[in-house]
Amino acid sequence: MKNSIGLLGTAAGALGVLVTAAAGIVRLSGHYHLGGFELMTLFNGGVGLMVAGCLFKLHALGAR
Repeated sequence: MKNSIGLLGTAAGALGVLVTAAAGIVRLSGHYHLGGFELMTLFNGGVGLMVAGCLFKLHALGAR
């Protein structure tokens, strides 16, 4: 169980980095929307995924 929570944390963190990076790159190109979403919404969602990933990893470390 703790291995799956740690893996979930890694996946959430990696997805968060990708979403945040994509939002930043598209914003630097001069656009404000991507896929029907405002880029600040995607950026905040990516940060939220990274925070969730950190919390999952912390829980997995605490369960040892």
